[in-house]
Amino acid sequence: MAIAEVTVIPIGTGSTSLSPYVADLQRVLKEQKGIKYTLTSMSTIIEGPLDEVFAAIRAIHEAPFQSDAQRVSTSIKIDDRRDKESSSEQKLRSVLEKLQ
Repeated sequence: MAIAEVTVIPIGTGSTSLSPYVADLQRVLKEQKGIKYTLTSMSTIIEGPLDEVFAAIRAIHEAPFQSDAQRVSTSIKIDDRRDKESSSEQKLRSVLEKLQ
C-alpha cells in the first residue's frame, strides 16, 4: 500500500484564503474509490494501492482549475513499502511505542 502526502496550491485565485479549494478537494477525494484519506492542517494524506493513489492525486490536482484557478502547484511525497503492510496509523503507532 502506498502512502502519499499531497499539497495542492491554486495560484491566481484573487484571494489568500485557500479553505474553499481545500473543501472542494476533500469532496473530490470522497468520490475516489480504493483509497483512504486524512486532512491535516498543511496537507492531505492519501493511502491505498499506488494506481488508485495516483488517480486521486490527478483528480485533486485538476479540481482547482474547475474553480477558475489559473495555475496549480502540487507537491507529492510517496512512501511505497512493499515488504509488509503499512499505513499512517501503523507508522505513528511504531514511533509512539518507541517513546514509551
